[in-house]
Amino acid sequence: MKIGIVNSLNLEKRTGVEEYVYQILKHFPMVDEYKNHQFFLLAPSVYSEQGRGKVEGFDTKVLRWPFKFFWTQIRLSWEMLKNKPDVLFVPTHTFPFFCPKLVITIHGLEYENVPQAYSFWERLKMRFLTKRNARKAEKIIVPSQFVKDDLVKFYPAIFKKGGTSKIFVIHHGIESQKSQPKAGPPRAEKYILYLGGFHKRKNIEGLKKAYEILKNKYRIKHELILAGVNKYISENEKWKLLKNADVMVYPSLCEGFGFPPIEAQSFGVPVVSSNVSAMPETLQDSALLINPNNPEEIADAIYKVLSDENLRNELIKKGQENVKRFSWPKCAKETLKIISI
Repeated sequence: MKIGIVNSLNLEKRTGVEEYVYQILKHFPMVDEYKNHQFFLLAPSVYSEQGRGKVEGFDTKVLRWPFKFFWTQIRLSWEMLKNKPDVLFVPTHTFPFFCPKLVITIHGLEYENVPQAYSFWERLKMRFLTKRNARKAEKIIVPSQFVKDDLVKFYPAIFKKGGTSKIFVIHHGIESQKSQPKAGPPRAEKYILYLGGFHKRKNIEGLKKAYEILKNKYRIKHELILAGVNKYISENEKWKLLKNADVMVYPSLCEGFGFPPIEAQSFGVPVVSSNVSAMPETLQDSALLINPNNPEEIADAIYKVLSDENLRNELIKKGQENVKRFSWPKCAKETLKIISI
């Protein structure tokens, strides 16, 4: 089978979606089924000319386009008309106007769950694209049962009469600790860590309020470190921060999967996280789950982890067991099976 894969992202600086695309492409060649198919990546020249669109194990076809917009709808559509693959896998965003059999990944409907965090035009655009993706795709891959349920809840007309059978839940994986660079010596000061994006739905303001409560009510000496995409850190610094944190806090208002808490667990760091969206599914009882809209509750949970050694050790143990449920090789194998059947 001839399988085309759209790679329109810069995989050097990775948030959740970029991490997913990077890891899927990295692990596809390790799947036995890989050798039975012909793969090629379709990438815009803006990334590929700098080498950022190329991935080991794949032939990359650079599709030149002089503008910042409409690469997918015009340039990629033209390529589909000239050189149509048997199936096109789009691991993010949207597909071209002219498209063969389509398999697409929908990562989440955060804009529906937390509309106040998005502008009217952002919501309108994402709703249009998601509905379009859901209607056209022969198969839809989602990272959690929560996202599958959301698709059916918000767009019931698309999935009536058994349409949910084309939605497949495949959990993302997590990089093993062994694959990371050595983290180096710990920082001199103790700290609470937030790692992730800085979008409004990530609830950074709520975390800051909780930290003020911790300082005023509990007189803690810990520093609060906010690290992530908008304050970009290297991969090495990321793992160093994770390894040496006393607690990782993730008070997001909505997640389709949620990488950072599980990454923290892989390093033996206890986690305080939201009790909404996909977090109960991916974390289960391995973290303290809190109401993200209640700074007092966030603060109390953090203090419990910092002050109760038995609780801390229990969360570390449960977290390391939880991590075992998520594997990139397993994710890649299941994804390739869905694409190729």
